[in-house]
Amino acid sequence: MIYVKKTDRSCFEMYDSISMNVDVRSEYRIKRIDNGLGGMIFEEVPVTPYIKDLSVYERATEYEKEFDITYWSFYMAFDDEKLVGAVTVAAKTDKLYMLAGRDDACVLWDIRVADGYKHQGIGQKLLDLAIKDAKADGYRQMIIECQNNNVPACKFYHKQGALLSKIDMYAYYDEPDCRNEVQFLWYLDLD
Repeated sequence: MIYVKKTDRSCFEMYDSISMNVDVRSEYRIKRIDNGLGGMIFEEVPVTPYIKDLSVYERATEYEKEFDITYWSFYMAFDDEKLVGAVTVAAKTDKLYMLAGRDDACVLWDIRVADGYKHQGIGQKLLDLAIKDAKADGYRQMIIECQNNNVPACKFYHKQGALLSKIDMYAYYDEPDCRNEVQFLWYLDLD
């Protein structure tokens, strides 16, 4: 039986044990019309399949080295006693550029479901609990970062009612292994 619960920093090592593999089979390519002044066209195109492990970029055990996590929330999903998913929501954090100084918004910082447990509604259960608590804490919007090569996540956030609001073609330019990825920021209204 799958259940989700709120946790704390004492569970960070367990949290980091969950892989965050994305099975990339397509990506959104963006074509600028008239150098962007005429808009943009998004096209989902197939790519040579590969696995991208996003957990190498996000380690819960490292959060406190960079941020004050006082207002962060952590949730985990279990299949009986086996850890199968987790999510982090960040809020009221200096240096967290996605918040842009806002106290009425939070960021879906990380969401992961273990291989073998995807497409079973676990991510939805985690997100539902995170949203419920974010609303109770008075946040009006949840900001969600995603990349153009994580098409399943883009479709998941779109299904939640999130609006794609920012596109940064050069967000990862200084990172050689993901230089060609495009950052998408989604905004989900919570009220």
